[in-house]
Amino acid sequence: MSEKHIKIAPSLLAADFSSLGEEVKSVEKAGAEYIHFDVMDGHFVPNITFGPPLIKSLKKLSSLIFDVHLMIEKPERFIDDFVKAGADIITVHAEVCPHLDRTLQMIRDFGVKSSVAINPSTNPRVLDYIWEKVDMVLVMSVNPGFGGQKFIPYVLKKVEWIQKRIKEVGLNIDIEIDGGIGTDNAGKVVKAGCNVLVAGTTIFGRKPVERAIKAIRDSLL
Repeated sequence: MSEKHIKIAPSLLAADFSSLGEEVKSVEKAGAEYIHFDVMDGHFVPNITFGPPLIKSLKKLSSLIFDVHLMIEKPERFIDDFVKAGADIITVHAEVCPHLDRTLQMIRDFGVKSSVAINPSTNPRVLDYIWEKVDMVLVMSVNPGFGGQKFIPYVLKKVEWIQKRIKEVGLNIDIEIDGGIGTDNAGKVVKAGCNVLVAGTTIFGRKPVERAIKAIRDSLL
């Protein structure tokens, strides 16, 4: 298992949109460390979700780490807006950033943590050029765009490779995983090297959330 503390990041995409404030409060009370925002633009991924105004309104209600995952084209245009809204971590996709180094530095220059996401079929060697610019790597274990998808097993090998490279470069970089995470595979992804687990349907789709989060943690023992 990972030596780092395992952090749970409930994905708001699976929450009840009619009562998002209460949903955020419920997972914070249940012991989650992060709240994960899947921001989609309908271009990079085939769905549209939410933007800075929603994040800003929820920031007033919670002390959770706001983990903002930008599944959007040209994310550099909106980084300032998401920082002002309350993002603590901003993730951009390697697939849509032709100037990835510059974009990651831009995030850090705003004083928040930088993160890069890679899709299931993306070669992780793209990370070899920007290790010193990232605080976290997000490995997608489903194809992004929708919640409730099935975990793609081959990403475990990718996580293992990333973990090995992080040790080789000697940096303190978190590995987050997003997609199909539940009690049946949480232990496997942690063993491979992940220490931040995004879970949507597994948490918000199985009320009470306290029991769902506890079940994930218990599966790691």
